[in-house]
Amino acid sequence: MKNIHILWVDDEIDLLKPHILFLESKNYQISKATNGADAIDFIKEENYDIVLLDENMPGLTGLETLMEIKNIKSGLPVIMITKSEEEYVMEDAIGSKISDYLIKPVNPKQILSSLKKNLDHSRLITQKTTASYQQEFRKITMDLAMINSYEGWIELYHKLTHWELELENIEDVGMLGILESQKQEANSLFFKFIRKNYQELLNNPDGPVFSHSLFKHQIAPELNQETGTLLIVIDNLRYDQWKIIEPHIAPFYKKTKETSYYSILPTATQYARNAIFSGLTPLDMEKKHPNYWKNDNDEGGKNLYEKEFLTAQMQRLQLDLKHDYYKITTAKSAKEFDTNFNSIKENNLTAVVYNFVDMLSHSKTEMNIIKELAGDDKAYRSLTLSWFKNSPIFSTLQKAQKAGMKLIITTDHGTINTKKPSKVIGFKDISENLRYKTGKSLTYDEKDVYAVKNPKEIFLPSQNINSSFIFVKEDLFFAYPNNFNHYVNYFKNTYQHGGISLEEMILPCAFFDPK
Repeated sequence: MKNIHILWVDDEIDLLKPHILFLESKNYQISKATNGADAIDFIKEENYDIVLLDENMPGLTGLETLMEIKNIKSGLPVIMITKSEEEYVMEDAIGSKISDYLIKPVNPKQILSSLKKNLDHSRLITQKTTASYQQEFRKITMDLAMINSYEGWIELYHKLTHWELELENIEDVGMLGILESQKQEANSLFFKFIRKNYQELLNNPDGPVFSHSLFKHQIAPELNQETGTLLIVIDNLRYDQWKIIEPHIAPFYKKTKETSYYSILPTATQYARNAIFSGLTPLDMEKKHPNYWKNDNDEGGKNLYEKEFLTAQMQRLQLDLKHDYYKITTAKSAKEFDTNFNSIKENNLTAVVYNFVDMLSHSKTEMNIIKELAGDDKAYRSLTLSWFKNSPIFSTLQKAQKAGMKLIITTDHGTINTKKPSKVIGFKDISENLRYKTGKSLTYDEKDVYAVKNPKEIFLPSQNINSSFIFVKEDLFFAYPNNFNHYVNYFKNTYQHGGISLEEMILPCAFFDPK
């Protein structure tokens, strides 16, 4: 590692000789200036790694010197050292983008700690994170071999996501590659778990909360006559995307609870989101609300009656609460909803579906520019966060907090970056989704799919007597043999959903009280 070159600016620099000798013994190179004017000249002529700056100096003050330094080299880190504990001094310094703030008298170890924090931050974090993940690697590997419960898979997926978010910010790409291998292994084993247990889990009263039971078991108990609740369903939001959004809600809301639930199969909007609002399985939706439910190849929109589904469910649950439903699919409708926020303040429940993330994932298939911007999961998360922070939804959340409304955020299903094709053949009425298919006489690779010959066994309707469902595993997608190569090139490395993966099935539901 190269020697770090420090400029120390203090009108009593001679009194700091013991501090300077200590730092030099740690291989830091120290240059000295006794006033702000000299310091500015030095910075114009020399490249320093960091500046230690006294706040109280004759002539140019520390704050004045700081402003000049930032005008010359805005990225140069500056540690302010002062005798003053006045709040306005600290605020001015922080407002001028100092890197740290130390109160005199300071000892050499305090300065060393601040230097390491600001200069060696990346390397130290990389070392610590890498060492921690290396310790955790063996435990995750052992857990993978032993998990045999839906709770265990939730815990493991959360753990893998935690390390993915930690490792993506360090310099060791090798560790991230190892984690990616663990995720692939996890998805392979998770697929086997779901294929073996899905039907039983759906029928088990002690099984996981699924899409159709989410409202009854998790959301409804939080609703009451005294407090308004804003329920936001962000279509196609994965757990990792949620975790990078969550910190930006913290200034306004205090999280009271977070749970994870399982999406039903197929992990697709027309099935999973309709199930949330209706509180019914797709089979029951078809039976009880034939005027609202549409199968894959039926004409017309598949999610046009969520408001009606919600009202019917609340009546069934005997929830006599004032409620409303909004679906937001454009920036214009998001702004209109935010502008007209006062109209919902008297509701006990306001349910809002935001469609942006789903549109983003589909845009990656259709638009080359989105393919470039969302080339991998890290970039995909970054785009999601950028949208959230700049969307009217962020303004709406702040208004809801000021109005004293509770907040619930969830999603209907996740998505996965598809990498490999799996061949499928069917009649013309075969459904179009890349991660699941339904239709007659399907031909497929059995090792790649969870096949359900009788859809009613997993509470799915059938378009025809002989229709079955198949759900593809891991990061595969279905491709037809006709024009196979073109098809594969078009859909490879795109975000798809409908199948079986941790990312698609294990979903967050978070509850907040206003601060």
